[in-house]
Amino acid sequence: MGSGQWIMEKRSSLRNDSFSRDNDNVPEAGCLSIIVLGASGDLAKKKTFPALFNLYRQGFLQSNEVHIFGYARTKISDDELRNRIRGYLINDKSAPGQSEQVSEFLQLIKYVSGSYDTEEGFQLLDKEISAHESSKNSLEGSSRRLFYFALPPSVYPSVSRMIKKCCMNRSDLGGWTRIVVEKPFGKDLDSSEKLSAQIGELFEEPQIYRIDHYLGKELVQNLLVLRFANRMFLPLWNRDNIDNVQIVFREDFGTEGRGGYFDEYGIIRDIIQNHLLQVLCLVAMEKPVSLKPEHIRDEKVKVLQSVLPIKDEEVVLGQYDGYRDDPTVPDHSNTPTFATAVLRIHNERWEGVPFILKAGKALNSRKAEIRIQFKDVPGDIFKCKKQGRNEFVIRLQPSEAMYMKLTVKQPGLEMSTAQSELDLSYRQRYQGVTIPEAYERLILDTIRGDQQHFVRRDELKAAWEIFTPLLHRIDDGEMKPLPYKPGSRGPAEADELLSKVGYVQTHGYIWIPPTL
Repeated sequence: MGSGQWIMEKRSSLRNDSFSRDNDNVPEAGCLSIIVLGASGDLAKKKTFPALFNLYRQGFLQSNEVHIFGYARTKISDDELRNRIRGYLINDKSAPGQSEQVSEFLQLIKYVSGSYDTEEGFQLLDKEISAHESSKNSLEGSSRRLFYFALPPSVYPSVSRMIKKCCMNRSDLGGWTRIVVEKPFGKDLDSSEKLSAQIGELFEEPQIYRIDHYLGKELVQNLLVLRFANRMFLPLWNRDNIDNVQIVFREDFGTEGRGGYFDEYGIIRDIIQNHLLQVLCLVAMEKPVSLKPEHIRDEKVKVLQSVLPIKDEEVVLGQYDGYRDDPTVPDHSNTPTFATAVLRIHNERWEGVPFILKAGKALNSRKAEIRIQFKDVPGDIFKCKKQGRNEFVIRLQPSEAMYMKLTVKQPGLEMSTAQSELDLSYRQRYQGVTIPEAYERLILDTIRGDQQHFVRRDELKAAWEIFTPLLHRIDDGEMKPLPYKPGSRGPAEADELLSKVGYVQTHGYIWIPPTL
């Protein structure tokens, strides 16, 4: 198949047999109502509604079966909400004629205003949803209701109670009610468990979709295929061959107006405890029994439960100069904007291999990647050790790619060596293919009932158990962030830690994304 012939999966193939649910014999013929709670907020405007529009544009949401409801405290009309989100639905890469599709999509949206902790607003919401279901002649109990919480976690319990009391759908004829909740799921183990218990009293685990958008990224979703569908990786993916693993998130800008919110959480809660730890699970897990969501999530939990307590001497914290100039940030804030932490997995496959999780703001570049560094070649007859080790790099964003750094002969008459790469750059290989946004995939998964890419309750608990002791030491002021200059690599002590645990930096080699 030529590179220009790759096409998007269409609606006729909504579910892969490998991921099919146990109740596939139950038809999902009822109409679909998607309710965006917090519809007037930034998350809804910038992520949720654009993802829903792209699913509509590609045919995954049909106008004759779906209706979208926005719910928030703000008192605005249907048209006012539509006008607020219109600008976020159109971009420079839009296909011709998209303006008409945007107008059609916006007509599917109805707005309901109400409080998050009283029944009146939710009773009105239920009335509007039921009217839509009646207009589509859906049998009672066959309709589907998806509630997306684009809200702060502080209102999750009250909103969950109101949905349970006022807006549930009967499920005896194939219908369902599902909720999608955004991170952060608490601030530590206790608060997370309390939040899980409050929601768990109202909804069963198959109804709860804890979204981590990193699990919807193309290259993250490719990890299981890479590891378990390619024979060449099977004998290499262990402590005998791999020296260290880095999972890196870098941003070249600071908090930019979100200082007050960010200061409440910090870089570990915001990025490392969830996004990077989820990627670690997929890199380190054993092969699941099957591709069923529970089998995959079982293996991820085993990885988390095998992580040893984090040592203070294997953590470097940083805070960029100027962070506290933000008027919403306390003058004496101890919140890290940069962190490097070494995790160690105590099992047969990974004993002795450091997993380095690194995230920071206001650094010298923007990227997210997985960097797997292999051990030195024994008996190096070419004396090329100083040029660097073999590395397998998976670039998650931007410029999605996978490349293998390896040593080759320098072209010419001399027998000299150089570092080069085997490169799979998505923009070059899959020309004309639009890589879906993470939120598109994950919302579609919730409609399909596929929980593979969502965080299970015991998985969330195990993740918090790893980081809560460290977070409490930071919160109590026992560990202080080191200052670093915006636009730098972060504190120099972080590079020293990497070297100490075995990472060997390649000097003189830079990966350049190929041009078309």
